[in-house]
Amino acid sequence: MKNKDTLRKVLRYIKKYIWLLILSMLLALLTVAGALYIPIIIGQAIDLLVPGKAPVSSSVTQNTVDLAAVLSLLIQVGAVAGITALLQWLMGAINNRIAFNVVRDLRNDVFRHIEELPLSYLDTQSTGDIVSRVISDADQFADGLLLGFSQLFTGVVTILGTLVFMLMLDPWITLAVVVLTPVSLFVARFISNRTYSMFKKRSETLGEQTACIDETIGNQKTVKAFCREEEAAAKFEEINERLEKCSLRATFFSSLTNPSTRFVNSLVYAAVGLFGALSVIDGGITGPGITVGELSCFLSYANQYTKPFNEISGVVTELQNAFACAARIFELIGEPPQSPDPENALVLTDAKGSIKAENVCFSYVPDRRLIENFNIDIKPGQKVAVVGPTGCGKTTFINLLMRFYDVTGGAIYADGTDIRNITRRSLRSSYGMVLQETRLITGTVRDNIVMGKPDATDEEVIAAAKASHAHSFIKRLPRGYDTPIGEDGGTLSQGQKQLLCITRIMLCQPPMLILDEATSSIDTRTELKIQDAFTKLMKGRTSFIVAHRLSTIRDADVILVMNNGSIIEQGTHESLLADGGFYADLYNSQFESF
Repeated sequence: MKNKDTLRKVLRYIKKYIWLLILSMLLALLTVAGALYIPIIIGQAIDLLVPGKAPVSSSVTQNTVDLAAVLSLLIQVGAVAGITALLQWLMGAINNRIAFNVVRDLRNDVFRHIEELPLSYLDTQSTGDIVSRVISDADQFADGLLLGFSQLFTGVVTILGTLVFMLMLDPWITLAVVVLTPVSLFVARFISNRTYSMFKKRSETLGEQTACIDETIGNQKTVKAFCREEEAAAKFEEINERLEKCSLRATFFSSLTNPSTRFVNSLVYAAVGLFGALSVIDGGITGPGITVGELSCFLSYANQYTKPFNEISGVVTELQNAFACAARIFELIGEPPQSPDPENALVLTDAKGSIKAENVCFSYVPDRRLIENFNIDIKPGQKVAVVGPTGCGKTTFINLLMRFYDVTGGAIYADGTDIRNITRRSLRSSYGMVLQETRLITGTVRDNIVMGKPDATDEEVIAAAKASHAHSFIKRLPRGYDTPIGEDGGTLSQGQKQLLCITRIMLCQPPMLILDEATSSIDTRTELKIQDAFTKLMKGRTSFIVAHRLSTIRDADVILVMNNGSIIEQGTHESLLADGGFYADLYNSQFESF
């Protein structure tokens, strides 16, 4: 059932290239016709070479070899073979185009779908497994699809064509071929039905291995710092051994197909040779029998008739692997995307910065609440600090503001409109966000700075870099702003990477800011300068600052103190200290000696 469902989805992608497919089928018919015509010509040439067997229409005596006629026939063989080879090459080129265009479209769709998936899915899935589906599984699907186009249709046409020609030569020998050959199909089907689950298991294990490699390489510093090399190697070796067993099992059973069908087909070929020879010597059951040339032609057809069964059995095995890989890709595409924006969703422009939350509830896991009855009312231009112990919900609150996750109860309003009725793109564009964890892309330093404003001029980029105090270290790089860096920042320090992220915000000048420990990796002197730059940037802008060092948010207009997903206190720094509550204990704990 799953195979049929996957096949229907694959056919929807192939339908786009139906005219190329029809052309490929037409070329397949022509190549098969050429391949079937060649044995006829060769058979005629053999009859000319056998004494007393030359056709009556020959201009020479029966005991003389007509070399001119033989040469003419050989020239015909060469011409037909050349044309057939050319048509086969064209068919191969068209099949390549269809297969790789289908896989290109599939990869485009799966990548676009990944961008539409909710973060709740991506946060719970292995990145390596997703990458494996898009890259490795798609490659194996392309190989299987190409093999199917190249051999499946051609094989079927060859079987039908040779069957017709053999019936014209001798129906009784043809009957023996037809009765024996299907046995190979039953063998192939029996084996292929049992290999699908094996290939699917292999693809899943390969995805697990990719995830392990991605995790280990991406966190190599942590692995080395905690001397976890042996444990990481042991984990990889365990997965690798399982992959070896899965691959060997799938390959072993699938490799039984070809020799099994070849054995059956060899019996068919031997039977044709035996009965054909008897027909040449003693005559046929219902007629005068066949000539030596016709026997040669019959043997060639018998070989061509049985050969596609071997190829088709191999194709069926490969298609099992291809469909197993395709099923994993379609499984990813089938994941429900994030809820779309309403048709009449508001495009937020020139945001004033008024943020209000009413009885907000949220949980990552349905049976375990994280945020309950969360209420705030932030006026435009206010500087809001969010503090609290680890795991109290600070980052979750930021995720809700940005609509990375939607609330499960209550509502959050931006400028008086429920953010669920605002387009995600315009809402997120209204925020400038700097996280403790830096995110860079592969490209130049300039590419990383202008992510939020691609049309920025060089003067604007430099001005933003000077405001964030990043200009000085950028100028010391080998090629300045044109220095290429990788997604991990290359040789840049953590502080320098964070400065680049801050520069992005300085360049965009968004109406609202979110700073989640934005200066945690920067030295104290530079931090003081950046705090001064942030103070200027935040003037007139609603700003949310998540901080652990409470000394950095003393000038906040409102401090929200969170614990266990709720706001337990709010006010200014002085008023909260005067209350002597949770915030006061949290603040004073910074100065306690251990």
